[in-house]
Amino acid sequence: MSHPLSDRINSLPVSQTLAMAAKARELKTAGKDIISLSLGEPDFNTPDFIKDAAIEAINQDYNSYTPVDGYVELKEAICVKFKRDNNLDYNPKQIVVSTGAKQSIANIAQVLLNPGDDVLLPAPYWVSYSAIATLCEANYIEIPSTIETDFKITPAQLEAAITPRTKMIFFNSPNNPSGTIYTEAEYKALAVVLEKHPQIFILSDEIYEHINYGTKPFSFAAIENMYDRTITVNGLAKAFAMTGWRVGYIGAPEWIAKACTKMQGQITSGTNCIAQRAAITAVLANPSKVKFMVDEFKNRREMVLNLLGEIDGFKLNIPDGAFYVFPDISAFFGKIIKGKSINNANDFSMLLLEEANVATVTGEAFGAPNCVRLSYAASVEQLQEAIKRIKKLLS
Repeated sequence: MSHPLSDRINSLPVSQTLAMAAKARELKTAGKDIISLSLGEPDFNTPDFIKDAAIEAINQDYNSYTPVDGYVELKEAICVKFKRDNNLDYNPKQIVVSTGAKQSIANIAQVLLNPGDDVLLPAPYWVSYSAIATLCEANYIEIPSTIETDFKITPAQLEAAITPRTKMIFFNSPNNPSGTIYTEAEYKALAVVLEKHPQIFILSDEIYEHINYGTKPFSFAAIENMYDRTITVNGLAKAFAMTGWRVGYIGAPEWIAKACTKMQGQITSGTNCIAQRAAITAVLANPSKVKFMVDEFKNRREMVLNLLGEIDGFKLNIPDGAFYVFPDISAFFGKIIKGKSINNANDFSMLLLEEANVATVTGEAFGAPNCVRLSYAASVEQLQEAIKRIKKLLS
């Protein structure tokens, strides 16, 4: 019997990060000793001061529908955060709180993109960017980069990728999957190109801003002449270990924020009331309160880079932020390992899963077909064991 699903859903790819995580869970349930380095999820608990705020909200009987765009108190707190951390001036009417930064990004794309519009994606890029563009019936155009350029695009590449139909570009710094951070000078050089094309809007995804190792991220909206065309996206999942709380937010021109509220009002309405009350405490907290997590991620980064550096064929850069390494493993293409032909990153990632019981994510999902992504948001013991298995397999 045929299943008459819409063209929209049939055209939508499955998230490769979630698919690999599901495959790893399936194998684990079947009795395999799988170490999953596939999901971008901190392995810390949400800090107690945030949990206490949630408990207080429950005791204060917060249980009703919330405003579609978020509690005023939370939006005011987000404005304080934007000024404190990013030197960005927003007022509460420019803020929309959503059920995670992913919904924030989807809202923005839905209210700005028309069928046939072009969306520029500097690669590597987060897997959902291209799928969200596809849902909007827009075309996504990849702007490639390599490990040799620290996974950064140049102004010349940006200029060459722009078409008369280009409506948006998605920036993500610190970057998932590469950990790359664009400097203020690098962003300003890209902005010089975009100034010549006033029809293009910029989505700046800054979800990993607090997870950096010395290079402070710079907000694209802080560039003169870019503020009115930039939508800044952020959330609490990564820096505050609040992935399951599902709180994301945007700072945007008021007309875009208003449109996102209208869109959200027909899909999910307002974000969970308890999570929002806890989020007020989180965004007002000094980032130093979660520095213990960042310090631990930095230690793991050093260990993972040292261990992977001992494996012939792994080409590495030093990620300045987030909690991923994104090695170029193209040296293994064309080889046969354990009877399996390695023709691409998909083959390599499946080899690691099936023969080393280590789950990673193919770089093809991120627009970087020579790489694989490994998350070091796992325990030191798991990371050491995982890389030991990989090294044994590839030796």
